[in-house]
Amino acid sequence: MSLKPLEHDRKYGELDQVLRAYLGQTADDTPEHRSAALDAYLRHTWHTRPWAIPIAEQQLRAYAENPPGRLRLRLGEFYPVPDVGLEDDAIQDWLRALADHLKQSVESGDVPPPGVPQTHWEWHARFPETGQFLSGWYSQDMPEEFGDHDAALADYADGTDPALVARLAGELQELLALPLDEGDYALAVAELGMEVDPPAPYSPSGWLVLVAERLSASRR
Repeated sequence: MSLKPLEHDRKYGELDQVLRAYLGQTADDTPEHRSAALDAYLRHTWHTRPWAIPIAEQQLRAYAENPPGRLRLRLGEFYPVPDVGLEDDAIQDWLRALADHLKQSVESGDVPPPGVPQTHWEWHARFPETGQFLSGWYSQDMPEEFGDHDAALADYADGTDPALVARLAGELQELLALPLDEGDYALAVAELGMEVDPPAPYSPSGWLVLVAERLSASRR
């Protein structure tokens, strides 16, 4: 019998958040070294949900101490650790190392300072509505579906709950406040799902400014 959603979240919900942070990243944590992926998880979670870090530490340690057998995994009764590029016999020690790093961070207050997101997971964790907006309305199919950038923006603004529109406007202001150059903004919008170029003559940051202004105006 597969795991029910509530059971999954109680046992593995925060563990799952930690492991999702390793998407496209190297799981090179050791007892002495904390990976970029774990730094990204800590940087975001300390400043948004600090209470979740001890839960993650507990869930990681419990999983490492009681790994599932093949039958339970096949039946869907246990959380399957995604492929992070490690051999099966190295997974338990790696999970223990992650738990130790989280415990040390909480007990010592060792917190990565705020900064520019460094991983795909961190970009989407910090700017979730921007990711929804760019990947949903500015994918490679945008020209066929909407015709142009303005039409896609109007469709989003007209069909989205006003609270989410306001959230997007706020996220864009936060994104524009980051110390990024134009090349960095091009990478940022790509990480967040945009698959088309900004309309001429705008640069990525210039177009984000325009979008933020129009969303704010529409709210007023």
